[in-house]
Amino acid sequence: MSHTGSPDPAGATAPDPSGGVRDVRRTTTAPYSPEDWQLLVRLPGRVIVAVSSGPENPARAVAEGLAGLDGIAAGRAFDSELVRAVVAAIYAESDDGHSAPVRSHSPDGGLTDLLQSCRAAVQVLTRHADPADSAAYRQWVQSVAARVCRAAGPDGRPRPFGDPVEPAQRALLDRLGEALGLRSAG
Repeated sequence: MSHTGSPDPAGATAPDPSGGVRDVRRTTTAPYSPEDWQLLVRLPGRVIVAVSSGPENPARAVAEGLAGLDGIAAGRAFDSELVRAVVAAIYAESDDGHSAPVRSHSPDGGLTDLLQSCRAAVQVLTRHADPADSAAYRQWVQSVAARVCRAAGPDGRPRPFGDPVEPAQRALLDRLGEALGLRSAG
C-alpha cells in the first residue's frame, strides 16, 4: 500500500520528501484516464444502489443506504492512497452537486452491469495500480456491499450483531467478490 505520509482530513495533501506538501489526488489519479477514474469513483455508490432493498422497503433502504455511506466514509482510514483519493473524489463530486446514482430499471436491478463494471475496475487496477492499492480498493468496495447487506433485517430494524445475512444477499456478496477478483467462482 502507499505510504507517503498522512493526508489532511480530506485526503488531499501529504508531505513530500522535500518537506513541502503535494496533492495526493493528483499523483494518485495521474495514471488513470478520466473514464477509468470515473469508473473507480462511481463503483462504490453503484454497489450501494444495487445491493440495497430499494423503495420496496423504505425503512430497510434507509438503514442500508446509511450503512453504505458509512462504508464509503470508512475508506478515509484505509492505508491506501488510492482508496483515500477515491473517497475524496466521491465527497468532492457530491459537493459539486452531481446527482447520486439512480436505481436501474433492468430486471436484475442492474446487477449484471454492476458485475461487468467490477470486472472492468479490476482490469483498470491491474494495469495502473500498485498491487496493494488494488487489493485495498477491491476489499473496500466489497466491505461497502457487506455493510449494506448487514445493515437491516427484512423488517428494516437493525440486524443483531453476528446475524447471518439472508441467502440471497450472501449469493450477491459472493458474486460481487468473484467479479472483484477476491474469490474464485464456484
